[in-house]
Amino acid sequence: MLPEQLSSIFRIKQKSYKMVLILSLIEYYEQSRSLFFPLSVIAKRFLAYFQENSRNKVDSPPSSKAIHWNEFTLSQTTSLLKTPLEALSAILEVDQDQQTITFRSDISDKLDDKVIQELKEYALKELQNYNDKLGKPAFSLHNALSEIMNSYIPARNQVFAGHPLGALFRQAIPEHLRSLSFIDPDYKIQGSVGQGNWANIPWIAVMDKRITDTTQHGEYIVYLFSEDMESVYLTLAQGVTVPKDELGKKEGYQYLEHKAAEIRELIPLEGMHKDDGINLTSKSGLGRDYQVSTIAYIRYDREAIPDDDQLQSDLENVVSNYKMYVKHVLQNKNADEEITAPEEKESPSLSSLTVSEQLEQIKSFISHRGFHYPHGLVENLYVSLKTKPFVILAGVSGTGKTKLVKLFAEAMGATADNGQFTLIPVRPDWSDPSDLLGYKDLSGVFRPGRLAEVLVEASQPENQHKPYFICLDEMNLARVEYYFSDVLSVIETQEWRQDRIVTSKLINRESLLQEEQLLYGDLSIPDNVYLIGTVNMDETTHPFSKKVLDRANTIEFNYINLQQYPSLAIHEKEATDLPVHNSFLRSEYLQLIDVYSEYTELVHATTEKLVKINQILEEIHSHVGFRIRDSICFYMVYNQRFELLSDDEAFDLQLLQKILPRVQGSSLSVKKVLLKLLQGALGRTLPVSDLMDDASEIYLNWNDNQEEDKAKHPLSARKIAFMLRRLEEDGFTSYWLS
Repeated sequence: MLPEQLSSIFRIKQKSYKMVLILSLIEYYEQSRSLFFPLSVIAKRFLAYFQENSRNKVDSPPSSKAIHWNEFTLSQTTSLLKTPLEALSAILEVDQDQQTITFRSDISDKLDDKVIQELKEYALKELQNYNDKLGKPAFSLHNALSEIMNSYIPARNQVFAGHPLGALFRQAIPEHLRSLSFIDPDYKIQGSVGQGNWANIPWIAVMDKRITDTTQHGEYIVYLFSEDMESVYLTLAQGVTVPKDELGKKEGYQYLEHKAAEIRELIPLEGMHKDDGINLTSKSGLGRDYQVSTIAYIRYDREAIPDDDQLQSDLENVVSNYKMYVKHVLQNKNADEEITAPEEKESPSLSSLTVSEQLEQIKSFISHRGFHYPHGLVENLYVSLKTKPFVILAGVSGTGKTKLVKLFAEAMGATADNGQFTLIPVRPDWSDPSDLLGYKDLSGVFRPGRLAEVLVEASQPENQHKPYFICLDEMNLARVEYYFSDVLSVIETQEWRQDRIVTSKLINRESLLQEEQLLYGDLSIPDNVYLIGTVNMDETTHPFSKKVLDRANTIEFNYINLQQYPSLAIHEKEATDLPVHNSFLRSEYLQLIDVYSEYTELVHATTEKLVKINQILEEIHSHVGFRIRDSICFYMVYNQRFELLSDDEAFDLQLLQKILPRVQGSSLSVKKVLLKLLQGALGRTLPVSDLMDDASEIYLNWNDNQEEDKAKHPLSARKIAFMLRRLEEDGFTSYWLS
């Protein structure tokens, strides 16, 4: 690793001269093994670089000296070298009498071949990045901040979707910040002008994912713009949402203020204000939220925004302090883990763990109760609920679908006893939403359904941080579209309002008596409610329409291993439920723009796959729209972000859960579509024309498990093979019958 004095020498660069000078010195060292560099020799090497590369993208010579590098003289080069030598005076010194360049003694003591090689790679990388940007207009943070502060208020009266300010916040500024040498490449950088509607206080945050990857909790750096756009604050701040939800507003504020005071004592924060003087001129409670959560800040007024060098220097200072704090947090965490003996450890709070660690805790809880589910099922259920709070569990009777929902909820502290888990058995005679939501009796009094009662409870301010699970057991005993249509429609109206997701109303206030309006009036689906339906597919149940399938991930339980026995091992410590905050499950993305800037490559790759699939599905009019595209992209992003499954495994599940349920029928077109989809799932070409007559070799191979290890998407390939078998043997196929 490079010594600290060398690790940021190219942070500020107006030209490429510093990188070329360092490379010239290293080239001389590699040939002579000497750290005394003759100025004339280095000048020749320096000039040779620009002359040899003059046809490529390199800096032009100083305009007052020559038009082309080939016209530049050695004397002029020696004079030009004064500029980078002065800029690197912290590590280099020049002996004018001897006309030599050397590294300063405190630097040369640390130089060995390994360090010199690392310095060479650093200089080459920075030089390449610099040359790649030549010809492109340089990004100016000063200009970007000015543009925001001068145009944001008028923009709020314009259409939100596709507005240029959105791209500036979500893409241009984050990309510029990522290019800065002192920004860790693993940092998450996110900007927001709101989600669906203009935010009162837009922001751009820099987060170290080792301590937080969301602005709802933890510590991070953030540019906060005042609501009147007269000032912008570069702050070291804390997330407000989770502490306020968990502790209540008063105690949450006290916690944040106490934590801010602790951090101010811990790190220097030189050049930053450490008071509560931040004023975002907000008419809502957001202003107070940011005031109590801010640790330190630098204020820039609209009419006096510093130049780019000063803005960059200020940000580097804040990042340096942030790195000190993160280092302290991680060291303390490791020390606590070393001090605490394994047998003495208390079960950690779920919210203190990573997502994958939390899911391991949930799986441990389930297995301690004697239940075992296929690999990846719990992760799949979690990401499916995170993508959209409505999931269908399908399969033959007795496979543990309802039990999985109950145990999954209980592992997070949601039980029937505390009202956070509710089982609603669906009756065959349900024919409209009143069976779930409620109805008015003959006297005009509203009689709430069980779903309405749970929604009211979950909506209470003191419960909004708790997840509520509703299991609709055997939900297709009645036609789902008849009794569930209102809920399906309202789920699609989700939008961000401040820091919560809201929906349209399920029950309008005007339809109720005055005394009922307070409790049930304008009832909607809060963002802490998760709906999971279990379904059996047999002669007693109803099929699903595409309206239902479009809005849910359908997780199937059809492949059963009856030789799975309970473990006889004695568990030394019983796994206990670990209550989680609702932010663990709540969706973070509602529109594709929410993920596009940070996960552009993944979104493009996923969409390209769906385009090819859509071309196949169009043959039977089963192609998908934007809703499914966005849902699959969100699923893929969550999976990659939380590092749960490989991209191929995740896409396999989405192909199985979002695409294949749409395919059914008896025609040759359906068979052709299945064979083409199978090609993609297997990852190899099939003789489709030959298999149109007889595809038995496909499903017979799957019966013998000959194909599973070879397939790119084995779960989907197996399902398609079984659907082909149904089509050939019964003359009709469906996702639900195979």
